Amino acid sequence: MGYQGPKLSDMARPILLAVDDDVSVLEAVVQDLRRHYGATYRVMRAASGQAALDTLAQLTTRQEPVALILSDQRMPGMTGVEFLERARALYPEARRVLLTAYADTEAAIRAINTARIHYYLNKPWDPPEEKLYPVLTDLLEDWLAGYQPPFEGLRVIGNRWSLKDHKVRSFLSRNHVPYRWLDIAGNKDALKLLSDRQLDPDLLPVVLFADGSSLVDPDVATLAGRVGLSTQAAQEFYDIVVVGAGPAGLAAAVYGASEGLRTLVIEPEAPGGQAGSTSRIENYLGFPSGVTGADLGRRAHIQASRFGAEFLTQRATGLRIEGQYRFVELVDGREVSSHVVLLATGVYYRKLDIPGAERLTGRGIYYGAALVEALACKDEEVFVVGGANSAGQAALHFANFACKVTMLVRGNGLSATMSKYLIDEIERTSNIVLEAKTQVLEAIGEERLEGLRLLGPQGESVVPASSLFVFIGAEPGTGWLPPCILRDEKGFILAGPDLRTEGKLPAAWKEPREPFLLESSVPGVFVAGDVRHGSVKRVASAVGEGSIAVQFVHQYLAGF
Repeated sequence: MGYQGPKLSDMARPILLAVDDDVSVLEAVVQDLRRHYGATYRVMRAASGQAALDTLAQLTTRQEPVALILSDQRMPGMTGVEFLERARALYPEARRVLLTAYADTEAAIRAINTARIHYYLNKPWDPPEEKLYPVLTDLLEDWLAGYQPPFEGLRVIGNRWSLKDHKVRSFLSRNHVPYRWLDIAGNKDALKLLSDRQLDPDLLPVVLFADGSSLVDPDVATLAGRVGLSTQAAQEFYDIVVVGAGPAGLAAAVYGASEGLRTLVIEPEAPGGQAGSTSRIENYLGFPSGVTGADLGRRAHIQASRFGAEFLTQRATGLRIEGQYRFVELVDGREVSSHVVLLATGVYYRKLDIPGAERLTGRGIYYGAALVEALACKDEEVFVVGGANSAGQAALHFANFACKVTMLVRGNGLSATMSKYLIDEIERTSNIVLEAKTQVLEAIGEERLEGLRLLGPQGESVVPASSLFVFIGAEPGTGWLPPCILRDEKGFILAGPDLRTEGKLPAAWKEPREPFLLESSVPGVFVAGDVRHGSVKRVASAVGEGSIAVQFVHQYLAGF
């Protein structure tokens, strides 16, 4: 059976472009592509790099979508790497794959960095069911996640400098809900749409649906329900309730559901957690060209769902213990019950404690990468506060849009706080500037951010600024938990050996056994990921803890 992708009209079908100067090889590639993907994509061909560039130029003129470009490496006049590097300028979002002979493998690996290719395949690729289709299908699903075909669907009308508008757009984007954003400032189409539907332009944001209905300044729960996300649990009781859908929670969902546990995941925002807003993770095992946090979260969400895990767009507000049952209280007043709860709530970016920061949050000051704002920053100067990996990843992402990215770092540089691969890439990026020994003293502006007062090596200065992205450490949001869940002085949850004080377990621990490695001070309540005291703040370690926690859950349940 061929690829079962979304059903699009012929005019809307994206294009797969195959490039090879060897006619027999080109024909074989085209036939394999058409056999598997022909129902969803149009397959085109070119016999040289220059011919392919000419074809791509024509397609851009007609605004036709190109999903994937598959090119041979050894071609006269222009190598495959050279072609793919030039093709990237025409279709930067298209997935680029290099076909190589075994002898060209080193060149292909180098091309992952130089030409930003997404994958390379060795010839021959027989059988394609094992060596071609799994790779291409994975790449195409990634491309489709960010593709917005022409449609008359959901629209968001708002003000760029509104916190409410930012929250709506961020929620939709992180949940992969396609929408079009119209800024009310000077946009005649936005004003006409509001007028046609008799909506007040002073009451924003407004979400317009294809059926003619609308939501004015919606809360997250209402919006989630309207776009098809689940806001009510399907069952009253589960084997395990996972609170938080970051990497740790998603890993637990995959392993729990795949091993037959009735699994519910409660997440107030979107799968991926804080990692989901990361522009690119380049040191995660198995992704040599990197993966966005949103893509990683989307993949894991699909994987867990396929195994039967249930996801609930809700916020947990309390935890109640009754004998062997654990009840998670939700913001809408409902409860869900289970034998086991896994706390995987992650951490939240620490807020700037300076004059003007609270007033201008969402109006030019953003916490985390706020990728939804990247396009709005086109050709502007962007400021990034922080010197850890998340700040470096954000700076590199915004450098693709902004004319200049200025990193403000309190320390002497980045070497003590950031991975070397990010430092090297930042140094190679000409429009990123590092300002060391510099801190922000004040955010200036009334309706939106207009400037920053800085303290640097040369003293105080005021610089114009419209966008500031903040990465100054993180703190756990564990205030909703009952006192019986023991935490350290910063609010991180204690578990396993860390529960001991002077060699003794807390008096509240009544079990005859030792706590499991990731078990909190309450039996049957586990913790995984960044919210745990002493955790390693890396995606891979969070995934590892989430999967390991499920093994302890099995041991706990076996004791019933």
